[in-house]
Amino acid sequence: MSSEDTPEVTSSEEPSPTPEATAPEGGDGGEQEHGYPPVQADVRQFTFRAIFTGMLLGGMLSLCNVYLGLKIGWGFNMSITAALLGFAFWYLSTNVFKTQPFGVLENNMNQTAASAAASISSAGLVAPIPALTMLTDYEWSYTILVVWTLSVSLVGIVAAIGLRKQMLIVDDLPFPGGVATGETLREIYAKGAEALSRVKMLLFGMFLGVGSKVAGLAFGIGKAAVPGAVAVKPGGVMASKGFSSISLKNLGFAFDPSLMMISVGAIIGFRACASMLVGALLSWLIVGPEILEQGWADPGKNDPGALWFGPMVKWMLWPGVAMMVTAALTSFSFSWRSMLRAFTGSKGQVEVEDPGAIHDVPKKLFLFATAAALLVSVVLQASFFDVGLLVATVGVILTFALAIVAGRVSGETGITPVGPMGKVTQLGLGAIDPGNAASNLMAANVTGGAASQCADMLHDLKSGLMLGAVPKLQILSQCFGVVAGAFFGSAAYLVLIPDPKNMLLTEEWAAPAVAQWKAVAEVFSEGLSAMPQGALDAFLIAGALGIILALAEKLAPKDLARWIPSPAAMGLALVIPVYYSISFFLGGLFFVIAKRFAESWTARFAIVLAAGVIAGESLAGVGDAILKVISGLSGG
Repeated sequence: MSSEDTPEVTSSEEPSPTPEATAPEGGDGGEQEHGYPPVQADVRQFTFRAIFTGMLLGGMLSLCNVYLGLKIGWGFNMSITAALLGFAFWYLSTNVFKTQPFGVLENNMNQTAASAAASISSAGLVAPIPALTMLTDYEWSYTILVVWTLSVSLVGIVAAIGLRKQMLIVDDLPFPGGVATGETLREIYAKGAEALSRVKMLLFGMFLGVGSKVAGLAFGIGKAAVPGAVAVKPGGVMASKGFSSISLKNLGFAFDPSLMMISVGAIIGFRACASMLVGALLSWLIVGPEILEQGWADPGKNDPGALWFGPMVKWMLWPGVAMMVTAALTSFSFSWRSMLRAFTGSKGQVEVEDPGAIHDVPKKLFLFATAAALLVSVVLQASFFDVGLLVATVGVILTFALAIVAGRVSGETGITPVGPMGKVTQLGLGAIDPGNAASNLMAANVTGGAASQCADMLHDLKSGLMLGAVPKLQILSQCFGVVAGAFFGSAAYLVLIPDPKNMLLTEEWAAPAVAQWKAVAEVFSEGLSAMPQGALDAFLIAGALGIILALAEKLAPKDLARWIPSPAAMGLALVIPVYYSISFFLGGLFFVIAKRFAESWTARFAIVLAAGVIAGESLAGVGDAILKVISGLSGG
């Protein structure tokens, strides 16, 4: 996860044990000159248990990303979590039931399928899909949702097949997320005791996450208010409405008992966390009372213990979205060299031997799959959303072009620019078909979702390249994974958010990614009149600030740049409750302190523990939603 990109961005949830590496050290005998071992086609890898384990784990982990994405707009790559859980299950099975040991390449297939399934949230479930319902009242059936998310993901997989040789073999891009997974898998099978220790910490984290959620629900543990209040102006708008003061809790300043958000803070880094706290203070504490006094936003209930996030975020989201979008696109523009190389290739290329060439997808099959993916995507856009054939075709062609860019940027930096890719398409198609919110959202959905799945596949292929896996079997594993993700993730979305129009952009479901996509589509479909009073000036100021800060962090010396607030993180603080920003800051601070006093323990276990808490609490949250649905159906 990077604080320098949009909230929908996903990247590896764990740092690589040797992040500077781009290939395994040593390896099996007979390595090629590029440093990768030969493909081990005769070793067990694509087995029923590997794929079933990956589909099951990935399906469950997809629930975590859907839940988390609808809360804060973020998702995490679950490759390492799936590898550890798969290893733990089959290690136990081997010792108890004497089953055949779960090999490293089987585990590679498992985590490939699992990561594909877990990343289904980026196929639109936490951004354009709910945004479409909020703007047009479109009702998603389970069948349509499964088919749509599956089609978006398959476009990305097809793009990854075409990019594999250029980006992994010829250019040998780092793909740090894939390296992290590959190195972790090698470490698991080289150091069994250490792997079990990390598995135990992951499971302990999941136990803590489930426990905190269950305790909060069972005992009704609420948010503890930060004491204090802001006085209203005598004779002003707030005074005329009967308010004598605005409590800090009204503005969202409280301590949330959730361990999940603290854990997210530990993962995303202290700079992003501190930036969000700064953004929260500037927006909600300084700007917030002013927009209430101007009458630009309505207050909530006249109660010092009430939270006013719902009515206030309708105004706050405009400057927040402006800052996030301009910052993301400005930062992305600095990747112009990567974008150029994506289409021209690297200078002075020489033919490099591909160890997996004979085990890759045949060219004829690839061309057929590409044509089929394009045709299916266009037909589904036209039949499901009444998108014009020209717009749909342009959108899909643009998707393949931007997937190349996204793959290159992700390969060089570890950051998958899902948000910028979607925004570029929204802006482009907004000019072609300006009044159509459905075409703006869903054509861009294909671009953003396919870019994410493409990058996810390339990271997994990188780990497989390091371990000697068969490429076409990994691609097949990815396909099985997205099928599981589409079924599990779509069900989770419909259970969690049966009424997006009334449930999202609220205290419980802030959904900042939805706010971004919805806002851009609104501007193109309704014009600037879509903004509430006073929001246009704030939109322009915040947008300019996003550009300035993004330029500053890119151009300043490294020692100075780390002290410049992240504009994307600051913008996010405007569209999520303040207590999330406080929890993120506490998590980031705990991580810094732990690293200072227990560096070895922190390096080995902190991220694993945090990932476990996130998985546990989000799964418990999904479970609670399912129980509520069952209770409602039974009349309880």
